[in-house]
Amino acid sequence: MRVSSIVPGLSAAALLLQLLAAPAQAERPAARPGKAKAVRAEAGHSYRHRAELRAFAAEVATRHDWDASWVQAQLADARRLPRVAQLIMPPAVGAAKNWAAYHDRFVEPRRIQAGLDFWQTHQDTLQRAEDRFGVPAAVVVGIIGVETFYGRITGNFRVVDALATLSFDFPAGRSDRSAFFFRNELEELLVLARREGVRADSIRGSYAGAIGWPQFLPGSINRHAVDFDGDGHIDLQRSVADAIGSVAHLQRHGWQPGMATHFEVQPPPLGAPARATLLAPDILPSFDATRFAELGATLDDAGRRHDGPLALVELHNGQAAPSHVAGTQNFYVLTRYNWSSYYAMAVITLGEAVKAARTKAGASAGGS
Repeated sequence: MRVSSIVPGLSAAALLLQLLAAPAQAERPAARPGKAKAVRAEAGHSYRHRAELRAFAAEVATRHDWDASWVQAQLADARRLPRVAQLIMPPAVGAAKNWAAYHDRFVEPRRIQAGLDFWQTHQDTLQRAEDRFGVPAAVVVGIIGVETFYGRITGNFRVVDALATLSFDFPAGRSDRSAFFFRNELEELLVLARREGVRADSIRGSYAGAIGWPQFLPGSINRHAVDFDGDGHIDLQRSVADAIGSVAHLQRHGWQPGMATHFEVQPPPLGAPARATLLAPDILPSFDATRFAELGATLDDAGRRHDGPLALVELHNGQAAPSHVAGTQNFYVLTRYNWSSYYAMAVITLGEAVKAARTKAGASAGGS
């Protein structure tokens, strides 16, 4: 997961969604409560006697002025999970990216209906979050739907096991993450557990250590999550209100209310130098509408009127021709949650589909 300096360390979605080759950890069925032991059964040796863990615990205790015995107790039963080391690896080299397949996996009838039910059940909380943070309800609904299928698939790994495995036995072959990153998250897990008054080993989540309905890493919870139900605690596993408020609070960084996320665009011809120029900044908005036109890209009417930088976003479709959109600042903000244009478009299109279904349901109810 790549993150920006705007809101660093936000989400584990790029780790959870192994794009396109294995589009989503969120497609694995949620473990039933009775299956919790199956996850533990895969565990290897306990980290209790590992010198690295003892040294880590001592450093954390010193850094936070905590009782060392408390830190040791929180980590005493952490165990190595071989499955975590397997799941964290990127897709096999050569797997073709395919936006059409990715879209169909997330924007489909079951997920749209689940999103509609979610919106109808929590419409007051979604509206309150939009009013407070300026982020549209459709964006929040899209994010939670892509991340966890509206809470159906949040992961059943003990987060302390997952993070300990990635901290002290990080597998070779992944260059965008390191054991250092996950040791920081393991420390953040302890901060979270101490603040909320729970044991670290009671918190469950994904194989990458992401937690709850919005799949925040522990550090993201500590920096960006909010108590949106007013009970004095932040609980992204059980409080939907906290999840909604936290997603909206996180996305508000850089979000421009009223601005579209993207516009339709016809790029310059394949192989043209101008096309390469527009694609070079990737998803970072770098060209205004006038420059798009000068480089041979044809924006729709709304795009031509847009007053702000744009990015030419390319979405591959396997062996078929790629799709393109002109992404705005708000499109870029969505990628701060997960550095992926495919992810951002899935969030946008799912949110729009649920919003359309809600409008249609309202019209049908009004006409009956």
